Amino acid sequence: MYEHHSARLLTPRQFVGRMARHLGLVTALVMLSLAAGMAGYMALGRMHAVDAFLNSAMLLGGMGPVDPLKTDGGKVFAGLFALYSGLVFLIVAGVLLAPVVHRILHRFHWEQSKEK
Repeated sequence: MYEHHSARLLTPRQFVGRMARHLGLVTALVMLSLAAGMAGYMALGRMHAVDAFLNSAMLLGGMGPVDPLKTDGGKVFAGLFALYSGLVFLIVAGVLLAPVVHRILHRFHWEQSKEK
């Protein structure tokens, strides 16, 4: 997926394309997670769609739930979804930072090999 350290650095246009692909990937992950969270809140927490969206979005954003849950199933789901949301946050950060960190490291290594 990434170029070898002996290959040339990507052009700015190619790098923007790589970042766009990574952004598309994390957008799909967040949208699927939001849909799953809404479905869980609606089914187990007996919430309306707007309230389920708000709670799911707040948990995925790292803020925490808004509405108190009344059912035990909803409470268990909210706890599991909160744990899942924390993992999604870390994955999103990693996927978005990976191309930037790779480019920085690749540039340092490429410039070193040019001096030899």
